[in-house]
Amino acid sequence: MTDRILIVDDDADQCSLLEATLARLGYAADATTSAHDALRRASQVRYSAILTDLEMGEMSGLALCEQLLSAAPEVPIVVVTGNSSMETAISAIRAGAYDYITKPVDAKLLGLSVARATHRSRLLTELHRLRENAGGRPEEAGSLLGDSPSMRRVQELITRVAASDASVLIQGETGTGKELVARAIHKASTRANGPFVAINCASVPANLLESELFGHAKGAFTDAKNQRQGLFLEAQGGTLFLDEIGEMPLEMQSKLLRALQERTVRPVGSNTEVPFDARIFSATHRDLDADVRERRFRQDLFYRINVVCIDVPPLRERVGDTLKLASHFLGKFCKQAERSPVSLSPQVAERLLAYEWPGNVRELENCMERVSALARFEQAMPEDLPESVRASRTDGLVVSAGQSEEIVKIDELERRYILRVLKIVDGNKSRAAQLLGLDRRTLYRKLDQYRQAEAGHASQVTELAPNAARPEAAAPAQPSYATA
Repeated sequence: MTDRILIVDDDADQCSLLEATLARLGYAADATTSAHDALRRASQVRYSAILTDLEMGEMSGLALCEQLLSAAPEVPIVVVTGNSSMETAISAIRAGAYDYITKPVDAKLLGLSVARATHRSRLLTELHRLRENAGGRPEEAGSLLGDSPSMRRVQELITRVAASDASVLIQGETGTGKELVARAIHKASTRANGPFVAINCASVPANLLESELFGHAKGAFTDAKNQRQGLFLEAQGGTLFLDEIGEMPLEMQSKLLRALQERTVRPVGSNTEVPFDARIFSATHRDLDADVRERRFRQDLFYRINVVCIDVPPLRERVGDTLKLASHFLGKFCKQAERSPVSLSPQVAERLLAYEWPGNVRELENCMERVSALARFEQAMPEDLPESVRASRTDGLVVSAGQSEEIVKIDELERRYILRVLKIVDGNKSRAAQLLGLDRRTLYRKLDQYRQAEAGHASQVTELAPNAARPEAAAPAQPSYATA
């Protein structure tokens, strides 16, 4: 939806000039020469920003700022004046103005100022919505929060694959919530009343992993004083989740493959095959395709566990979910600490959106736990955030990999910058092209090239077993240009 701007200036020619400039920048604008009329309009129309002159005969711009903030505190006000003194700027900011520009108005500076103001307006609106929704029904612990296109694809695939009994491989970076995906599928499946048993294959020593999974007979080894049932049998009638399966030793992979093929397990030290009835989910942060090529992971086991593949997107590819997740976690930790609720301030929200979140949702959750412990006011402030998040800014392009610098080609740098601008203007291609200094045809051509490159990269297609339903494989997470 096009942002609507209110222009207030007692000079009708100046109103017309600003209105025409904003129209070229892709905004809708209303203009008035009366401060009182501006107050009336602001009470009736939801504006994204207000531009007001400082020196007006009917009412000063400073007085208008104060009254507008009382009527519509969430609407940023940009003061436009011919007086460029520092005292005037300070007075405008103290009166509540969000920004300050001088006459004659430079179109580029006006565009940047209004873009920042409308971005802040949308941010405040979203925070207000989140606060209102905080009193609704509590989110279930195992639910997957998010309305971004990439998360909607994951949620749809969860729903479609739940009715099947096919094996599922869940891929994603550390901290993206792969186990939450597994639990969500289990809860939606016909095995929901059965147990959900999870094991991290990387945390169990190789010599004990076989006993953990398959169990052991009494006397099988020195400390085996009693017979023990393995996790495959503990998950009987339910789901077994093999987390970090890419870390499993090759010798154990062959034993796991046999168990999955025969649907039986042989406890350590026993000669008896015991049948099991458990659905198998696996997860990894590794590139198993590459591991198969380099013979670090068995190809036949990979095909066995990869009947349906779900790719969980990193948090940096689902920026629209960041504030929703942050508010959820902050509310949860405040409730656990039995303290009054804390909401996100606009300054904190801006930094959360600017940060890259290398640790993904887990890092965001830890960040909100810190905020709940340190916040002294009803709103979280930037000083409550970790230094890495506090230092982030929305007006810069961070080119990094983890904590080290990343060297990228010029074409890749251009791609990231274009997508960054598109995100800042909420996908408005006309405004993005203007800010980038490109014509719309050039911008469309570049976005189409990025789509084709992404489609060519996502070449793997996964299918369900022939005797099961056939939900489509998880589509690769699309960057922001897909919805621009």
